[in-house]
Amino acid sequence: MPLTAEQWIEIEKGFRDNFPHSVGAIDGKHIVIKCPNNTGSEYYNYKRIFSIVLLALVDGNYRFIFADIESQGENQ
Repeated sequence: MPLTAEQWIEIEKGFRDNFPHSVGAIDGKHIVIKCPNNTGSEYYNYKRIFSIVLLALVDGNYRFIFADIESQGENQ
């Protein structure tokens, strides 16, 4: 994840021609999993499958800037 304004400006340059003022492209994906033991419907989603959610942000060169994988529970 960029830490300075200058780093964010460098990322924006990769989008400038097609998407001015953008600093990333974001998307999410349900990753199908086998139902974990003793979780009930905690990982069950509207698509009627068990899954976790992957959320990712990429720069203009398709490099990951940030990624988050959904977790359940207080200790994670």
